[in-house]
Amino acid sequence: MDKKILHIDVNNAFLSWLAVYKLKCGETLDIRNIPAIIGGDEEARKGVVLAKSMKAKEFGIITGEPIYQAKKKCPQIQVFKGNLDIYREYSNKLYKLLLEYTDKIERFSIDECFLDMTEYLMKDTLENKAKEIHKRVKQELGFTVNIGISNNKLLAKMASDFEKPDKIHTLYTSEIQTKMWNLPVSELFMLGKKSVPKLYKMGIKTIGDLAKKDRQLLIKTFGKHGNMMWEYANGIDNSEVNYKYEKPKCIGNSITLPMDICNIEKLEKVLLGLTEQVTYRLRKSNLVANSVNVQLRTKDFIDTSHQGKLDIATSSTQQIYTKAKALLREMYNEGTFIRLVGVRVDKLEDKEQRQLSLFENKDKEKLDKIDSVMDNLKEKYGYNSITFAGRIEKKE
Repeated sequence: MDKKILHIDVNNAFLSWLAVYKLKCGETLDIRNIPAIIGGDEEARKGVVLAKSMKAKEFGIITGEPIYQAKKKCPQIQVFKGNLDIYREYSNKLYKLLLEYTDKIERFSIDECFLDMTEYLMKDTLENKAKEIHKRVKQELGFTVNIGISNNKLLAKMASDFEKPDKIHTLYTSEIQTKMWNLPVSELFMLGKKSVPKLYKMGIKTIGDLAKKDRQLLIKTFGKHGNMMWEYANGIDNSEVNYKYEKPKCIGNSITLPMDICNIEKLEKVLLGLTEQVTYRLRKSNLVANSVNVQLRTKDFIDTSHQGKLDIATSSTQQIYTKAKALLREMYNEGTFIRLVGVRVDKLEDKEQRQLSLFENKDKEKLDKIDSVMDNLKEKYGYNSITFAGRIEKKE
């Protein structure tokens, strides 16, 4: 199975995060819209530009140059000190949002993440998920990201480095020659600065030149690094997304529909598929949910959502779907065309630690058994290999 990988890269993270924090604290000036930089301590002789606004970039200011030099280029430049606590806060907020989409997240740096979406797409596309994440980060967190889309980490990373800021780019294997090979060889991921002059002397100026070079010659010249360079230039990367599992605070999934729907029964079927995926993740995490949230987006991009408390904390697909369906019927206006449906479960707790209710459904053991059997089949044959949606609909 082809992997489905996203690379999320926060645009100008340090300056953007400080800007969002200042606005949240009541300041009216967005420092992203003026000549501004994040700088080290000038008095401690660490006065270099760590991050810059787009306005500062227009004056030719570059990351890493001395602050005094930046001030010569732009006397009115405003300098702000870095704040690691703020950076961690917003990095964690981004990570928390991304956990709604997949459990497999590699925090590559404080402002970059790889997401393995292979088992979490259902019938949606990787491009749609990228668009959804892209929009939510901007609306809910207040900053922008670039997103790279591909079938491996290397190409996803390369794609996210294409035109910035606030962009989404694909770089699939079939697009390597047209999108990557014409780039300067210096832009290849993990290529050391010392290697570039040597490659130039060998007549290698572009990534395409490197990809077409004899592999053994590169190994002879650069050792193991030469082999890696050749593989990367040809888009070869078999590395896994190295994630550390963390229990999520909420679990959700949404899907942008291939065509707008205005039929409540069809919307319920979509909702059922989403609920099945969400509850599957709940059970894998050994969690139960106390509330359900359903989101709709109209063809005119108007968002509405309803949330409801479950009678008992549960991970049962049937019980959560029953609640989600009731919320859908409460909020849906007949005849409205819908382009996106989402479902999320909140107020999660460990299954073993929850308090049992005296009024729990007598069929709980039977429902748990059905869920367990279906989960085991999905684990063995792949998530999309089997569904018990029809079984649930018959019980309703």
